[in-house]
Amino acid sequence: MATYAPTSIILYVADVDASTAFYRRALGKDPVATFQDFAVFALTSDVTVGLQTRDAIDPTPTGTPGCVELSMSYATRDDVDALYREWTTLGFPIALEPTTRDFGYTFVAHDPDGHRLRVCATETSGLG
Repeated sequence: MATYAPTSIILYVADVDASTAFYRRALGKDPVATFQDFAVFALTSDVTVGLQTRDAIDPTPTGTPGCVELSMSYATRDDVDALYREWTTLGFPIALEPTTRDFGYTFVAHDPDGHRLRVCATETSGLG
């Protein structure tokens, strides 16, 4: 039997160039590959996030932007506060200011298409 594991997340976006610029600033790095209507960022050595122009994918997606959340939970409380300040300075839309929830200390921002980016010092990560 073949062994496989998920290795990428694809976000459908209205404007791949605008989204690439956003994620370049949010992640603090350049994409590992760019093509017409598609860009790829390495999240870890094993996982990537792809940005695909919504109108250039077949079959046409039916979901609504903003239904996806990228959660970055290997953070400390200080990391959460520092990234919140950085992203606020960059003008990123903030959906949830830093706050403590049952699962840890967190905040949520939006990308240009309304996808959520959660940064969290979780109680389960051992770093909260």
